[in-house]
Amino acid sequence: MKQATDAVVVGSGPNGLAAAVILARAGLEVVVLEAEPTPGGGARTLDLGLAPGLVHDICSAVHPLALASPFFRAFDLPARGVDLVVPEIAYAHPLDGGRAGVAHTSLERTAEGLGPDGDAWFDLFAPLVEGWQPLVALALGERTRGITETLADVGARRLLEVGVRLLEQGTPLWDRRFATEEAAALLTGVAGHAIGRLPSPVAAGSILMLGTLAHAGGWPIPVGGSAAIIQALLADLDAHGGTVVCDRSVQSWRELPRARTYLFDTSAQALAQIWGDRMPSGIRRSLTRVRPGPAAAKVDFVLSGAVPWANPEVGRAGTVHVGGTRAQMAQNEDDAVAGRLSEHPLVLFSDPTIADPAREVGGLRPGWAYAHVPNDCPVDPVELITRNIERYAPGFRDVVVAARGVPASEMHRHNQGYLGGDIAMGSLSALSMAQRPRWALNPYSAGIPGVYLCSAAATPGPGVHGMSGQWAAERALRDRFGRTRPVDLALSR
Repeated sequence: MKQATDAVVVGSGPNGLAAAVILARAGLEVVVLEAEPTPGGGARTLDLGLAPGLVHDICSAVHPLALASPFFRAFDLPARGVDLVVPEIAYAHPLDGGRAGVAHTSLERTAEGLGPDGDAWFDLFAPLVEGWQPLVALALGERTRGITETLADVGARRLLEVGVRLLEQGTPLWDRRFATEEAAALLTGVAGHAIGRLPSPVAAGSILMLGTLAHAGGWPIPVGGSAAIIQALLADLDAHGGTVVCDRSVQSWRELPRARTYLFDTSAQALAQIWGDRMPSGIRRSLTRVRPGPAAAKVDFVLSGAVPWANPEVGRAGTVHVGGTRAQMAQNEDDAVAGRLSEHPLVLFSDPTIADPAREVGGLRPGWAYAHVPNDCPVDPVELITRNIERYAPGFRDVVVAARGVPASEMHRHNQGYLGGDIAMGSLSALSMAQRPRWALNPYSAGIPGVYLCSAAATPGPGVHGMSGQWAAERALRDRFGRTRPVDLALSR
């Protein structure tokens, strides 16, 4: 590709497409290059050939941030025909003996179901649910610009409430809140989304963010799969003159068309490799030294019916966390961090037909599952995940018609950014989540004029929120094109 253009975006995940949409709406000529045959990165939905007409979400499946992130709120997915269905039960956590913790979208209903721990659950989340939008803006904000205004929006009292809860849930103090295994395990499953040691400040952030969103708006499932979000972004990009070129892997800057700016929805290591010696040595070292975190191993199931959970309420949840008690999950997450494969890893499971019955085809439905395993683990996860679900859903094997396992060591084959199965694109720590991939006034910059990192490897980190793409695109518009006013994302624009 030798022709010149205004902007090139490498990678078409949600962040890359968010950046491309903003640049195109600013009037720039934008080209998106994608290594895979289809765009979407971690938000693709594909027919894997496991059953006729059945489609599977390749990475992400449930999308709290599609309702909550400032980018997607401004982009207004529902107005663009994306139907985000919110299950009545956001998530559930089965335990032995048919017991389970259940998180309803209703905070009050959740507290009622937790019995003696109901008041403690309500006390944890009620103040945060009341003021969830400023808190999301703070968590997903650009750390070096606009922070003063965001902090003012949140307010001193609410910041104190958040700080106290982070201290409690991010340290061994978290064991003081709940008396029952059900409530403790229910909350720990949410903490486990951070994929790392428990407890920790990052896991506490996951608890407060995702737990609050479960009660503020729910954890929605897009009708038709995650690709519905991608299709809305692609349609808007096309309407504003942008172009997407698939099957176009980039290994060196020499393969890129001439442009005034380049944004990379890739791993930090890939960005350093592509620009090589053109990048300042200190920045190149910082990017290549980004430490990979523990990994996810994926299984796509074909099921002949609903999962026979021992507790029927679990079957109504959009997301199920399978991992045993709090102590067991903490040990199993420690194993993954230390490079040991646990016999009982934390498993995330979702049956999308709970919210979208049309995903069932010919009596068969997809089942989506992740297990947390050591980075680059080569073990096929099908039996591991099946066995752990069977523990809480006797007869699960009988409804499994087919299964496709993707070991952590193979996850990069359908998304090059997932090195060793690290779907967070770098280990998660308090420091890395405060600023990533490196500490700088402009962490998105590659140290080369006009070159930026816009992926989950950059602040604010993992999740289908589009904010890394937005912040990097706004940097590019200001630095390279002198545009400082916000880009209007409304559908009528």
